[in-house]
Amino acid sequence: MTQTNNLGQPVGDPLPDWTPCPLPPRTPMQGRTCRLEPLDPARHAKELFEAYSTDTDGSLWTYLSHGPYGRFEDFLAWAEKAAAKDDPLQFTVIDMKDGKAVGIATFMRIDPANGVIEVGGINYSERLCRTIAATEAMYLMMARAFDELGYRRYEWKCDSENKPSYAAAERYGFKYEGLFRQAMVYKGRNRDTSWFSILDSEWPAIKDAFQNWLDPANFDADGTQKRSLRDFMAG
Repeated sequence: MTQTNNLGQPVGDPLPDWTPCPLPPRTPMQGRTCRLEPLDPARHAKELFEAYSTDTDGSLWTYLSHGPYGRFEDFLAWAEKAAAKDDPLQFTVIDMKDGKAVGIATFMRIDPANGVIEVGGINYSERLCRTIAATEAMYLMMARAFDELGYRRYEWKCDSENKPSYAAAERYGFKYEGLFRQAMVYKGRNRDTSWFSILDSEWPAIKDAFQNWLDPANFDADGTQKRSLRDFMAG
């Protein structure tokens, strides 16, 4: 039913109990296959640089605003500046199999007043890509945003040419919202930005799908999934 104000004009639904959300804390997020820790260059930079070093052609960095880094000193300088910021707030993905840092994911464009937060700056090394931990890391960040902090809207944005990121957003349950044309200039080129989101009302079903997919019973002894996350999302 359409809401109207005292002038008879259509307006959005009232939110009489709304209060601003807290900022994301600098605390770990623990899962079964991975743990996310706030980026600490002294502890994480060397392991991250080593994990990224198998990317010999620099393709991991194509759609990021920084990198690639040929020298550890340059990567460390970036990590030290990035770790000092509260927005974007960088997290390191730790593989629970060996305790090594294998990737980065970030809370960014944090808007507590409106309950909006974005996940971005994702750079998974080849050791992390296409693993259970890669997906669990995204689940842990969603759970923090919605369950711990009470955000209303969780965003994903990517270069419209970045087809793997587009596919990942859809796999994770984000809904495509549209294209922002000529939204950015980075690395000397134009970026049209594709926008996706998950709302708090959609989160319970998406959370259930993630938890069913992440259940150890959904994987055989070799770690191969029995049902895909897309199947659980559709169900």
